[in-house]
Amino acid sequence: MPNATESQTNITIGLGLVERVMLTTLTTLPCCIFFFINGTMLFTLRSKSVFRETSRYILLYNLLFADTVQMGLSQLLYILSICSIILTYPACGVLVMLANLTNEISPLTLVVMSLERYVAVCFPLRHATIITIRNTGVAIIVVWAFCSLNVLIRVLLLLDFPFQDLESLQMKYFCSTLVMFLVPASDHYDKAYTCFLFISAGVAVISSYIFVIVAARSASTDKASARKARNTLGLHMVQLGLSLLSTMHNPMLLFISKIVTRIVLVRISNVFYVFIIMLPRCLSALIYGLRDQTIRPILAYYLCCRLKLSVVSAKAEVSS
Repeated sequence: MPNATESQTNITIGLGLVERVMLTTLTTLPCCIFFFINGTMLFTLRSKSVFRETSRYILLYNLLFADTVQMGLSQLLYILSICSIILTYPACGVLVMLANLTNEISPLTLVVMSLERYVAVCFPLRHATIITIRNTGVAIIVVWAFCSLNVLIRVLLLLDFPFQDLESLQMKYFCSTLVMFLVPASDHYDKAYTCFLFISAGVAVISSYIFVIVAARSASTDKASARKARNTLGLHMVQLGLSLLSTMHNPMLLFISKIVTRIVLVRISNVFYVFIIMLPRCLSALIYGLRDQTIRPILAYYLCCRLKLSVVSAKAEVSS
């Protein structure tokens, strides 16, 4: 715990104003781009009835929503630390718990999406009766309830910390997930839960992938549908792996901090933050926006909307 907080502090202490502005700009600019892409994708998924009434698009919306909120919270915590703004324990606890909640929604939603593809390929005749809008809504509620229960347990574990013995609720370090491991039980629970979550999710996604491959060899299975489902499940495994990699972000920084100088650590931490924390949160929008034949033209229309409008306006002025 001391090493974690010490590493977190060393990243920002001693940075000049120019360095802080540069680091904030280098992370905020990609974040704004990813926000625009995710926001456009979310708007696209609510713009047509076919998206609002199809289970896999509803699940995709839930995944994108959680990823977008998580990306926003991560960027907020990063800006607070780079600007040397120290919060109180209650304020930090709320931000960290919300970040934990949205961070765990993604792997569980990927599991549900994988099972939906498995049913679509292996039980095509029963897909319409099993994967209904109502059942999809129930699955999303269960995912959020399960993750909320985990957050509640984390909060209860924090209550063991003797806050009443503190002179002030003002924190000594910058707000982060590591700093909120105030009691050993919180750290042990986090490690156990993370292992359980990703092992369970990995088994579910890989099993679905294997079953789809086996079904693809059957003569009664639609080969094109099975091939698309297999590719989608393969991408889900990549997404799950990136989610797991994001949980290793802090341990990797702690290890690197022991062998490099502070300036090098700052540069590495920013690269890690963009590619390990932020980029995976935009990956779903890029994957489905480019691969899905139904989403692609509508997403492209909304992404290029202003450009098209400006071209039309220019042509109108020339013709007049």
